Amino acid sequence: MSDLAWLSRSALLVGDEGIEKLQTKHVLVVGLGGVGSFAAEFVCRSGVGEMTIVDGDVVDPSNRNRQLPALSTNHGVAKAEIMRERLLAINPQLKLHVIQDFLTPQKCREILTTRFDYIMDCIDSITPKVTLLSTALQSNLPIVSSMGAGGKLDPTKLRVTYLTDTYQCVFAQYVRKRLKKLANASSIKAVFSIEEVMKESLIMTDGSNFKRSAYGTISYLPAAFGGVCASVVIRDLLGYKVDIEKRPERISKKSIVKAKQKKEAQ
Repeated sequence: MSDLAWLSRSALLVGDEGIEKLQTKHVLVVGLGGVGSFAAEFVCRSGVGEMTIVDGDVVDPSNRNRQLPALSTNHGVAKAEIMRERLLAINPQLKLHVIQDFLTPQKCREILTTRFDYIMDCIDSITPKVTLLSTALQSNLPIVSSMGAGGKLDPTKLRVTYLTDTYQCVFAQYVRKRLKKLANASSIKAVFSIEEVMKESLIMTDGSNFKRSAYGTISYLPAAFGGVCASVVIRDLLGYKVDIEKRPERISKKSIVKAKQKKEAQ
């Protein structure tokens, strides 16, 4: 492990065999914003041997409060290129493929001709997100997908479940609705928050990049989402257990009324 001495602390946790296993894996990260930039770095630092990163956007001043590539000195520079330099500085031996492009259906099909070991969906716009997820499902590839990180403050409210069992997340609801006709949508692992969104932080946008609106964000919350997404990927690749949040049973209004009547009658 001479070339992998920088991973010695990780090896104490997952063993040399775990590091060697990660070295053989190829992970796709789509979206390098507040969630994806941190997720990509965490996967790189874990020792994964091959990565493909995808993002067609450039750094904007409004990105600096939460996105890893965003500095006051690189406004207008492609996020994918900044992350290329950063990831290779962490691991010069990383086999890295960089796609500086927005995700159209055609581009998505081209990218997924490669057989990835895991896909991390860190897109924050509904249409490209659904394009990636539906195309990946057709190829039966393992996926973890980040849901809405905007309008929230508490990282302890993050959970992991299957997409079809997400709750208390409007963004996830939109994604579920778009994918409901796909039988295997329940195989997508989703990282979401059960915290109620702060609706007063919503702003309308110019509609560019498939986004008509956006919620306010705080520095650490998207990074926390990225960390959980990366943890799902690494644990699944190594065969470690990932705890799955169970969706609470829905209680009908009729049941509530009956319970109240029963209590009053006692």
